Amino acid sequence: MSGEQGEITRNQLILVVEDDYLIALDIEAGLLAEGFSLAGLATSADEAISMALSTKPVLALMDIRLLGERDGIDAAVELYRDHGIRCIFTTAHGDRDLRLRAETARPLGWVQKPYSIATLVAAIRDAFQELEKES
Repeated sequence: MSGEQGEITRNQLILVVEDDYLIALDIEAGLLAEGFSLAGLATSADEAISMALSTKPVLALMDIRLLGERDGIDAAVELYRDHGIRCIFTTAHGDRDLRLRAETARPLGWVQKPYSIATLVAAIRDAFQELEKES
């Protein structure tokens, strides 16, 4: 994949929102190895919003259960509504009620935990293709 790294642009900056430190590090290492550029790692909804404002990612990988009072759906809705940033939900909690609540954020996908980095990378590539089609 090293030949494709030059094709990854700032327009493909990804924000990782995950409150489990070990999972976040695994995601970071896997995505960097695949040539993706990361906006950073956030552990709460408020940190995700703040980080997104300063880094302007095109996509967020969003866990639903996060540290703090707000969850990942709250963060995803705000990111989309106020900044046009779409997400892929990465969660063990994907029941029907949560999915309905999350629809306002227009998610580009759902990746069920536990997942492999290969599954996550495939979801990200699909999301970027969808964003390209929409633009």
